[in-house]
Amino acid sequence: MVMRKLQLPLSQTQKVRFERAIERLQSLSSTANSDASVIVTDSIPVNHDDAFLKGHGTSEVDGELLATVCGVVERVDKLVYVRTLRARYKPEVGDIVVGRVIEVAQKRWRVELNFTQDGVLMLSSMNMPDGIQRRRTSVDELNMRNIFVEHDVVCAEVRNFQHDGSLQLQARSQKYGKLEKGQLLKVDPYLVKRSKHHFHYVENLGIDLIIGCNGFIWVGEHVEVRDPMAIDDQKDEEMISSSSTVKEQSHIPVETRQTVCRVGNAIRVLSNLGFTVTLEVIIETVNLSNSKNIDIHDMLGSEFHVVVAENEAERRRTKRKK
Repeated sequence: MVMRKLQLPLSQTQKVRFERAIERLQSLSSTANSDASVIVTDSIPVNHDDAFLKGHGTSEVDGELLATVCGVVERVDKLVYVRTLRARYKPEVGDIVVGRVIEVAQKRWRVELNFTQDGVLMLSSMNMPDGIQRRRTSVDELNMRNIFVEHDVVCAEVRNFQHDGSLQLQARSQKYGKLEKGQLLKVDPYLVKRSKHHFHYVENLGIDLIIGCNGFIWVGEHVEVRDPMAIDDQKDEEMISSSSTVKEQSHIPVETRQTVCRVGNAIRVLSNLGFTVTLEVIIETVNLSNSKNIDIHDMLGSEFHVVVAENEAERRRTKRKK
């Protein structure tokens, strides 16, 4: 794990506490074979008796494996490579991504994904609001702005790569689509690890958390994913709903907004410290702020950054013992 230099004013006591926590974290990470930070020309320890494969960011010189980039050493079976830090998002097919619509074009939306090129979400790859699988018509094309417009935040899945290197996205499920009533946060993509689950419903907080592989993270009010058949059955009831009911539905309770802001600030603190952003660490940081009675706006202060660093060092030490 590579920790960043904290760009916040620290008192002398806070500086000593923070440096001590960083030293503990570095001593813990240095003993882990799969989480050792290296810079250019650093030697990577390998067992030459066993066969190994040189991966990205490595080079063998005089029988010694050296790093050619700055990053973190990763090992997958016999493959040894260096995962570069602060690199732009490197997409893979099947990645869950969060992005922002920047253009509505002919039969497609262009989405900004924190990648070298924009993503393309075709109208044919989009789950229609009525939930019915059918051919797209010219009427659907005229109504594209009723689905997404510029600056809308959307969630989708990487389908494949186009010939020009851009990404083709798809949103063929009810869990994908437009995201509302929340915050969009941006962290460095290397802080997000690919996993089986990127959609999280934090029941005790009543929020949805989508950790995009591209470094965009969505925190918002929980939305029930309804079955298309159930939507059809409720169409008549929805048509009868009054304008006052619509207003109530668009209103977000103060408690929910405060929770979204608290979770958002927890992610910002983890990003500032250079810690890997996972559901476990996010929830622990939120609980830590509550247990210390720290206000939402005070979470971005120097003291809480130091407390989080100390807590992370203790968490990893306890986890290492187990």
